[in-house]
Amino acid sequence: MAVPRSDLSIDIDRLQQRLADLAAIGAIEGTDGCSRLALTDEDREGRDLVMAQMNELGLDITIDGIGNVVAVMPGQTKGPPVMTGSHIDTVRTGGRYDGNLGVLAGLEVIETLKTAGVIPKRPLAVAFFTDEEGARFPPDMLGSLVYVGGMPLEQALEIEAIDGPTVGEELTRIGYAGSAPLPAAAPHAFVELHIEQGPVLEAEGITIGAVTGVQGISWQEVTVTGQSNHAGTTPMHMRKDPGLVAVECAAFVREMAMDIGHPQVGTVGRIEFSPNLVNVIPASATFTVDLRNTDEAELRHCERRFADFLEAAAEVEDCTFEIRELARFEPVVFDPEVVALVETTAQELGQSVLRMPSGAGHDAQMLARVCPTAMIFTQSRDGLSHNPHEYTAPADLEAGANVLLHTLLALAES
Repeated sequence: MAVPRSDLSIDIDRLQQRLADLAAIGAIEGTDGCSRLALTDEDREGRDLVMAQMNELGLDITIDGIGNVVAVMPGQTKGPPVMTGSHIDTVRTGGRYDGNLGVLAGLEVIETLKTAGVIPKRPLAVAFFTDEEGARFPPDMLGSLVYVGGMPLEQALEIEAIDGPTVGEELTRIGYAGSAPLPAAAPHAFVELHIEQGPVLEAEGITIGAVTGVQGISWQEVTVTGQSNHAGTTPMHMRKDPGLVAVECAAFVREMAMDIGHPQVGTVGRIEFSPNLVNVIPASATFTVDLRNTDEAELRHCERRFADFLEAAAEVEDCTFEIRELARFEPVVFDPEVVALVETTAQELGQSVLRMPSGAGHDAQMLARVCPTAMIFTQSRDGLSHNPHEYTAPADLEAGANVLLHTLLALAES
């Protein structure tokens, strides 16, 4: 690897301004956070802002049928670009760095190169992908999944939002149903800068994470059906209570993850009762189960253990149940050479670096299907993310963006 050029460094003030401007769209009052669920009006405004910045840099912009936006800076030669990027949609209670950093740092890299008059051999591309969070349209990483051919566009467009409309309807409504072909041509390589969204780097006193891969993810929605009845007149031994089954399952998911140990994690993040009244035994309970592990065999083992427990708990309470798969992705291992490049680039820039897996899903895991891929992590204060108080210090933002700059340049000059 070539030694990073000492005269090339991103402008941290400019990057922070980009982050602040985007966070102002969908701002959550009284916090630094923002709420831009995929394909809402707020998402459209965020897209328009980032598109305007892409146009200001004179980039060649395309929009595909799932609404992914890719902006390309031509290189000295033609061919597949070295790509970076992430997403700009958020969860309902999001922060200003999750996803946004990877997109806006990519634009900052290109502006830095343009200002310095540097034209890499290969083209550079910055992308933002639709519905990475999956918070409005499951599954997560939807846009990048379609981008690499993991789901047909027609199927993706028919996915219904938690609030009713389909992906296709909302893309048309906000004006981001593009015409660029899907699946898209594979980039030469892909590197995504992202906040860690966890506590490891801060706890270890490390600045940069060289991400080795992404945990496998299993999302399920379970609906348990029992018998709604009066809460005061129905004896406990005569009840068919789906609420009891739901909370027993929630407790089991936690106990199972603790029993297996790191890196297994398990979460029941949503439970909904119907009719959801204080003095009525529920007729049904719907809840989600999120299981993750870096080992596919262990993840399948957890899925089987949970299924067995659910069946037994429902039988005891004389309830029935249905399971709907929301998302299922196997663990991803990133390209060893690109991971090593991230690591050595950070070291050459004088930054401490740790090889580590990602506990969260990212667009990079989809791009890894079609091209050499890796990720760069920066610290998250107190490990907070998906939270309006998510924070990464300016020095860490700058360090991460500079590692991105020189990693992309090395790949583009290779």
